[in-house]
Amino acid sequence: MAGPLLLLVFLFVSHASAAEYGEELLRRAWGEREWMVGARRRIHAHPELAFREHRTSALVREELERLGIRNRAVAGTGVVADVGSGAPPFVALRADMDALPLQELVEWEHKSKVDGVMHACGHDVHTAMLLGAAKLLSQRKDQLKGTVRLLFQPAEEGGAGASHIIKEGALDGGEAIFAMHVDYRIPTGVIAAHPGPTQAAVCFFQAKIEAAHFQRR
Repeated sequence: MAGPLLLLVFLFVSHASAAEYGEELLRRAWGEREWMVGARRRIHAHPELAFREHRTSALVREELERLGIRNRAVAGTGVVADVGSGAPPFVALRADMDALPLQELVEWEHKSKVDGVMHACGHDVHTAMLLGAAKLLSQRKDQLKGTVRLLFQPAEEGGAGASHIIKEGALDGGEAIFAMHVDYRIPTGVIAAHPGPTQAAVCFFQAKIEAAHFQRR
């Protein structure tokens, strides 16, 4: 959660020392850790496939409304909300919400309660992170020079959810967008990046393999 927020601090917030403000923001983020973990576990226990994220969407909208953040539905189960002045520049933070058609085999308290569906790709974490960012940003909305748009995207796993929310105006007026993906190979608290496009699209293909007939000599 800290990475996108710190970028926004440097872009938007008027403060004597951006570094000091970033450290303060991280301290506040740690203070919200249990709340975010709780949100993530609720989502993990009730995973939903592409365009069926009704329970997850309701949880997101409920938490946003508790924070006093107005929001709207897009593409059926997606959620869009703005925090800040309501004026440009508009910078977006995006998280995906859908799960995968896989059976969770690990036995733990918050194991998936939906047979054959689980959050195997970390979208439960992404959604909880963006809710955490929403909370910290809402506490500082009067300090933002522009507007942060929060995008909770449905159907990332093969459902082209991004194109659906874009068609419904989710990115209208946006000048930049940031997203993160969890990775078990990277230590907690570390953010990794590399230049150039990455994970921007997927393609599908079919292969037909025919057995070759060889004549023995």
